[in-house]
Amino acid sequence: MQTTLLKAAARAVCVVALVATPTLLLPAQGGSASSVVVLVAIFAAIFTVVEYTVDSPSFIEFRSAPPFNRLRFAALFVTVLTISLTMSDADGSALVSLVEAAAFRIGDSLDFPFSPVRLILLMMAPSTTPETLAVLRAAAGVAYFMSILATMFFIVLLRWNRWPRRNDSFNVWINLPMFDPTGGGDVVARLSRDGQVNLVLGYLLPFLIPAVGKMVSMFGMPIVLDDPQTMIWMVAAWAFLPASLLMRGIALTRVAQMIHMQRKRAYRKAAAEGLLPA
Repeated sequence: MQTTLLKAAARAVCVVALVATPTLLLPAQGGSASSVVVLVAIFAAIFTVVEYTVDSPSFIEFRSAPPFNRLRFAALFVTVLTISLTMSDADGSALVSLVEAAAFRIGDSLDFPFSPVRLILLMMAPSTTPETLAVLRAAAGVAYFMSILATMFFIVLLRWNRWPRRNDSFNVWINLPMFDPTGGGDVVARLSRDGQVNLVLGYLLPFLIPAVGKMVSMFGMPIVLDDPQTMIWMVAAWAFLPASLLMRGIALTRVAQMIHMQRKRAYRKAAAEGLLPA
C-alpha cells in the first residue's frame, strides 16, 4: 500500500509540474491567473493520487498497461515545456536559444499548404500580428511533431510485441474502466469498432478543429491568442487530443485482437479435450 501511494504521489508531482510549467517559465502575470493555476494543479494532483491508489480507477484507462499513459504524459509535458521555453523571455540562455531555433525550424518545415499547421494559422483573425503568427507557427509545429513522434513510438512498441507485456496479465475491467462489457453485442466487435472510431477522429481532428475555429471567426467571434498561456494550452490540446485518440484506437484494436486470440486458444483446447459438442 505504501509503495502504491508513493508511486501515485510521484505521478501527482509530475502532473503538478506540467500544470505549473507555463507559469514558471513565462513572465509573471496577475495574481488571479496564478491562483487559478494553483487550484488546477491541486485538483489534478488529488485526482491522480485517487485514480492510482484505488483498486479500480474511474476514468484513467490502461493504468496497469505501461508505458501507454507515461508516453502520452511525456509527449504532452515535452510539448508544453518546449512551447513555454520558446515564448519565455530568458534572453542569453543557450538552452532557450537552441529550443527556439529548433521550434521555429520545425514550424517552418510543417507549414505547407493544407497542413494542420497552415490551417491553424488561417484560423486566426486578420488583425493578428506577424509576431504572434510566427510564435503560433512554431508552437503548432512543435506540438504536431511531438504528437506524431509519440504515436509512431507507440506503434513501434506494438510491432516489437512489447505492449502489453506478455508476462503480465491484462485486466480489461481495470484498464478500460469506461468500457461496459455487458453493454450488448460481442466484446471484440465493440472494441474493434471503438478503436476504428478513435483512429478516424484522431486523424481528422487536427484538420477539423481549425475549420470549426475558422467558421466561428467568420460568424463574428474572431480568435485571438494574445495571452501566452492561452496559446500554449490551446495548441497543446489541439495536438495532444488527436494523438491520444490515435493511440487509444491502436490500443483498443490490440486489446480486441488479444481477446480474439485468447478465445481461439480456449476453443482449440476445449476441442482437443472433447468438451465441445460434435
